[in-house]
Amino acid sequence: MRVVAALVSSADHQESNRSLEKDRFPGALRYQSPFMKQKLVLLLVLTLSAWSPVFSAADTPETRRKEAERYLQVSPPKALFEDMADKMAANIPADQREQFKKVMTTEVDIAALSKAMIDAMVKNFTTEELKALADFYGSPVGKSAMQKFGAYMADIMPVVQSEIMKAAAKMNH
Repeated sequence: MRVVAALVSSADHQESNRSLEKDRFPGALRYQSPFMKQKLVLLLVLTLSAWSPVFSAADTPETRRKEAERYLQVSPPKALFEDMADKMAANIPADQREQFKKVMTTEVDIAALSKAMIDAMVKNFTTEELKALADFYGSPVGKSAMQKFGAYMADIMPVVQSEIMKAAAKMNH
């Protein structure tokens, strides 16, 4: 008899716990079936899939080209080249500086240079990388860094030229 009373008491206790659960989480029991869980997971996956293009652009030649062009808008090759020519002119004899700057800024085909840059960027970088470059160089810090790039190139160009000449001389021996 005690066993039966204990089982009845245990069953009553479990039933009251279920009743409490229903009161605390009224809609939770509807989502307990495996079929319903599968539906929820499928809905979640479909929702995230539908939004994924918003979070990351596809990596195609078209998206790469778009981001490469955006990069050249925030970091125009003409301005970069003019600044670099100006800074490099400091390493040329004084009587040849103006002629050097004139040739470098008027005779260089910026359109051809820009096309070559875009084509190379599309070939070598992903859309995400190009987007990051455009975002950075479009930012105040990136613009500041680009303003210093001409001076940087002017500082290292003599060393680069010297090392190339040394390597070429060794090749001839």
